[in-house]
Amino acid sequence: MGDKLKIMIVDDHYLVRVGLTSIIGLEHDMMVCGEAASGEQAVTMYAARRPDVTLMDVRLPGMSGIAATEAIRADFPDAKIIVVSTYINDEEVYAALKVGAMAYLVKSVAREELIQAIRKAAAGRRHVPADLAARLADRMSRASLSGRELDVLRLLVGGKRNREIASALDITEGTVKLHVSSILGKLGAVDRTEAVTVALQRGLIQLDR
Repeated sequence: MGDKLKIMIVDDHYLVRVGLTSIIGLEHDMMVCGEAASGEQAVTMYAARRPDVTLMDVRLPGMSGIAATEAIRADFPDAKIIVVSTYINDEEVYAALKVGAMAYLVKSVAREELIQAIRKAAAGRRHVPADLAARLADRMSRASLSGRELDVLRLLVGGKRNREIASALDITEGTVKLHVSSILGKLGAVDRTEAVTVALQRGLIQLDR
């Protein structure tokens, strides 16, 4: 028992925790040492249980999985954390790896890949699929959008035209055109429609519910 990898599971959905526990339980050299349902609980539990690897959901009530990862690694720089999400979001992947996550997996991942990622994380190695690595390289090769550009982008997503954006932000239409041009370049988009699509795919902007 003592030589088994200790895995902590952080997810606000009970059935997800049960599923992950069942998968890990099939491995002779792994065991679940704790389950947390929130980021705050994860931070406290990590300090008490000191798992070898933590499976951290991205979207949690209150403190996000990325914030929890950052908080844990602030106190325990050697913490091995795998971020898990419902779907791939480029900005979340970038943010997760930036705060030190060892991997970013979707919940539809095959059992074999999950176990492989856990073993690699325990050994101090990152697990980033080739296609995801390529997207990250593209993401990091482009400059970040400024705050004003994000303001313009949000209004573009809302279907606003240049005149309406200028009025909403109290700037000239000429300035709006300059911002839009910069946004297109940074996102690698050929027009406003593609810019909106890319922004939504990357999670730069969220659609209002």
